[in-house]
Amino acid sequence: MTTERLTPGLVRVVLGGGDLARLTMPDATDAYVNAAFRPAGASYDEVFDPQTVRESHPDEPQPARRRYTVRAWDPTAHLLTIDFVVHGDQGVAGPWAAAAAPGDVLVFTGPSGGYRPDPATDWHLFVGDESALPAVAASLEGLPPSARAVVRLVCDGPRHEVDLPSNADVDVRWLHRSREPEDVDLLVGAVRDLAFPPGRPFGFVHGEADEIRAVRQHLLHDRGLTRRDLSCSPYWRRTMTDEDWRRIKRDYVAAMEADAG
Repeated sequence: MTTERLTPGLVRVVLGGGDLARLTMPDATDAYVNAAFRPAGASYDEVFDPQTVRESHPDEPQPARRRYTVRAWDPTAHLLTIDFVVHGDQGVAGPWAAAAAPGDVLVFTGPSGGYRPDPATDWHLFVGDESALPAVAASLEGLPPSARAVVRLVCDGPRHEVDLPSNADVDVRWLHRSREPEDVDLLVGAVRDLAFPPGRPFGFVHGEADEIRAVRQHLLHDRGLTRRDLSCSPYWRRTMTDEDWRRIKRDYVAAMEADAG
């Protein structure tokens, strides 16, 4: 395992060894793993099966489950790269990544995934924040020179921007938070102001729940896109812990789907 601090809020972890020689990666640029983090003081082993732990240690704290997008997979060297958003000591996965060292173990199931840019699409629209960066970056890397993409991403400032290499014709704009309530409107405002290129796009819209919901509503109601033209997912929600968000996410997504009318 190696780690690299890409930005003040993003840590790259490259995993090797273990069972990675048997890993099969789906043909998707949004491939993700479901990681399981053992709580401090747990009696079960560092290497564990989450289902077995649930059945055999029902009275102990269960591992915290978090979903992370695969940034890269090297099938020859069997190296798996995952980028973690880190906000100090908040959360579970971020602090683990910030402190990770050679010899540490990450337990996960998967990977799974279902999105890869369609070469038949006229152009590609990518909208999101730091949590969407791995999938956006992997998608841009996979585009051919003939493709066209528009990217709007929000982050905490210039030091939080990352390079997004691509062979395609890519229009990238970074939006910087001010830590004020109006931050929630940064992404939807940028998409509203966007002069769409000719043709029909496919939108990959992922990130903070209320921001993604607003962008989705705009694309469906104002731009004439359909659900088939979009891949949308709220990864987290402002003012909520990961656990609180996981408890309401299903209902939130159902309400977001109803927005389409």
